[in-house]
Amino acid sequence: MTENHLTGPANPRAHLTSPALHAALRIQNKLLAAARDHLAEAGFTEIHPPVIGPVTDPCSRGSKQVDVDYYGHRYKLMTSAILYKQASLLAFDKIYCIAPNVRLEPLETADTSRHLAEFHQLDVEWAGASKEQAVQLAEDLVAQMVRRAVAELPQEFEVLGRDVGMFAGLVKGVFPRITHAEAVERLHALGHGQSPDAELDWDGEALLSAQSDRPFFVTDYPKGSRGFTDRESPTAPGMLRNFDLIASDGFGELCSGSERTFEYAEAVTRMRETGENPRKYSWYLDLMREGIPASAGFGLGVERFTRYVAGLDAVWQANAFPKLPGVVSP
Repeated sequence: MTENHLTGPANPRAHLTSPALHAALRIQNKLLAAARDHLAEAGFTEIHPPVIGPVTDPCSRGSKQVDVDYYGHRYKLMTSAILYKQASLLAFDKIYCIAPNVRLEPLETADTSRHLAEFHQLDVEWAGASKEQAVQLAEDLVAQMVRRAVAELPQEFEVLGRDVGMFAGLVKGVFPRITHAEAVERLHALGHGQSPDAELDWDGEALLSAQSDRPFFVTDYPKGSRGFTDRESPTAPGMLRNFDLIASDGFGELCSGSERTFEYAEAVTRMRETGENPRKYSWYLDLMREGIPASAGFGLGVERFTRYVAGLDAVWQANAFPKLPGVVSP
């Protein structure tokens, strides 16, 4: 690819006619088809969450929300479907969606090769599930998605020069699990000054990722490192019942998930602890007051996952009309 992987495609025509983009998008299409088949077989129903709403999941790591005028009311573009995923469990016990998300990432993310201001996410939510069940589902899902793509699209991988032999460990569907505390210890041993009280920074994720030959899970982040929707452990105060899936070979984080905060009083407390105003979330808290199911779920970044599977230099190469932080584009 001749484009600068930090600034995006040279022009829309060159990008849209690129054989590399064609191969990447065919791989992406196959990954999503495999996901739909796997989740349908497991009893999940696909839903279509809103793109705008009165409130959205709080942003993290310095990204900003986008306001829109909705008939004189200030609404938000969705940064994630999580609030609506939880609400949708009042209709179905197992749901998933593939939806766009918009986050105005800080300009310093422009050189990470894995951030877009507009991206798509495969979101899954499961009523009554535990963190461990969500982790297992994510592991099985990712392994099946890659198996299908590798088996059915050999020419596309050849166009991209991607050695599918590197997925030998992944397709077996057995991913290591380490806790956040163990990840911090490993990073300190590598000379990286990761805070034990914060989520893994981008350089830390990449360092750990480069040490592994297959994806792996990091679990049990400290309270304060994530938003109010991640449930605090009832048996280990100060620890969240959550996880990330980190890719191998330096590609970094692919997926985040958790058990969810679902009880009204706990949600209000967690909102205040994380600096959120509960009044903003009135419709969501009204549902909680009347009762919503306990659940666990996760979100898998579609372009990030495609980048990893296809072996691309940057995440924008897995998007037909990429929006990079700070770069004006169609």
